[in-house]
Amino acid sequence: MRGTELFILIIFLIPVYGLLIWGYREPEESHLFGRRWMYEEEPELSEEVIWLHKRVSMIAIIVITCMLLLTIYRSFW
Repeated sequence: MRGTELFILIIFLIPVYGLLIWGYREPEESHLFGRRWMYEEEPELSEEVIWLHKRVSMIAIIVITCMLLLTIYRSFW
């Protein structure tokens, strides 16, 4: 992978990281984003759903970071 391809990959990953960080910091808001229309009243999420949403966001951040680092490492090999 050349430098321009890495640059484009990193540029495209910035919004993905932003959404994942938002999902970790504000799990209720990010979980209900685009789903509020389904409820007449403001729904309350259980602690398990909040915990799961935070863990999935953190795991996705770690996996994407590892894949990005491996891609950068392989491009300079």
